[in-house]
Amino acid sequence: MVILYSTQGCHLCEMALELANQAGIGDKLEVIDIAFDDGLFSRYGVTIPVLHCQGAEINWPFDLKELTQWLEDNGITYHS
Repeated sequence: MVILYSTQGCHLCEMALELANQAGIGDKLEVIDIAFDDGLFSRYGVTIPVLHCQGAEINWPFDLKELTQWLEDNGITYHS
């Protein structure tokens, strides 16, 4: 499962979600709104969107090529 740390109204988060869908991981994505968790807000408040999986993270900004490379490097299967 890949987690997208996000918050409502974040246009960069919407862009990251679209890239995740383009990379074919939309069905493996769990979106977590950091606004409802003080710990997550402290950790990711100024860095969202962040994709996280199995201890690995990719921080914004990233493009589709960087995202697919991160997925491959971390053994996350996708379909483009």
